[in-house]
Amino acid sequence: MRDVAVVGVGLHKWGELWDKSLRDVFVEPALAAIDNAGVDHIDSMVVGCMSGGLFAGQEHLGSLLADYLGQAGIPASRVESACASGGLAFRTAFMEVASGMSDIVLAGGVEKMTDVSGDGATYALATAADQEYEVFNGATFPGLYALMAVAHMHKYGTTRDMLTAVAVKNHNNGSMNPYAQYPFKTTKQEVEESVMVASPLRIMDCSPITDGGAAVILTTVDIAKKLKKPIIKVIGSGHATDSIALHSREDMTTLRATTLAAERAFKMAGKTIKDIEFAEVHDCFTIAEIVVTESLGIFPAGKGGEAALRGETGLDGKFPINTSGGLKSKGHPVGATGIGQIIELVKQLSGVAENGRQLKKTPKIGLAQNMGGSGGSTLVHILEVI
Repeated sequence: MRDVAVVGVGLHKWGELWDKSLRDVFVEPALAAIDNAGVDHIDSMVVGCMSGGLFAGQEHLGSLLADYLGQAGIPASRVESACASGGLAFRTAFMEVASGMSDIVLAGGVEKMTDVSGDGATYALATAADQEYEVFNGATFPGLYALMAVAHMHKYGTTRDMLTAVAVKNHNNGSMNPYAQYPFKTTKQEVEESVMVASPLRIMDCSPITDGGAAVILTTVDIAKKLKKPIIKVIGSGHATDSIALHSREDMTTLRATTLAAERAFKMAGKTIKDIEFAEVHDCFTIAEIVVTESLGIFPAGKGGEAALRGETGLDGKFPINTSGGLKSKGHPVGATGIGQIIELVKQLSGVAENGRQLKKTPKIGLAQNMGGSGGSTLVHILEVI
């Protein structure tokens, strides 16, 4: 395989983008990524989108978005893995460059989630759960993650304070992110007095409904050197799946797909979790961040909440998590989230994260973990500046 680097990134402010269509939400960051990379063409394009059909009534996104980008004629495809669609787009683009099929590939993600009612958005998101056994019986994702939270509390003694610490930390980080949907700080009191959604999860434990797009340009390390770009190399890529339904898993307090994807990424990279300096993880709910940090091996099982409460995952902590603000503050346009995570890795590794959230010691290696549904699929990527 050829060595692959990320040479350009593009992002716009996420939120409720009423004046922009699905194609606008994608093309703006795609053009920005091409410009940032300094390339004069792309050979192909891969777009992650969970459900353009249900959210915006639009499928056939490869053709549509290539055309609207002014790139009609190139190979362009849409990939889907629920909320991990962006991570899958990045992996697909990485493999295309690594294999030699293409030299310069755009990996993007997009979702336009606010063009439907709240009920419509709930329906669309629920397609990432088990329709026959979970959704038919009334389960929603807040309910499923609430089950995980209750199980984790029962097994390990995880507390409300620990969930709150995740929300407060991520909003602090997101308050410094100019692209975040909710760039404001919050307090313990505000989190714990917010509306109950599915006990023990309150609205401030939940990521929002978001419109957003993101894009990156991948190419070979050799071409990156010619472009005189910082060499941010993709050294590890892991992908794994698990049962969609929680009741089919041996233990709902861990995420097996995340563990397997991480093991595969570490093996490819020749690294261990001890080599990773920071991570962007899939905090669709506060309990998700805690369980993911344990499933990745950052903290032992049952200790992720304690670590968050002690400040170990903050910007000045031993292992910073979600320096971007995470899904909780930055937003969660489900098809774009995984690409947004990669962009934060690139910014931190390049030393250019905005408004004071840049880590004091510019890191060399970072990890992104993006998952679908309640953990039925996971993508893990490891990037290193060389």
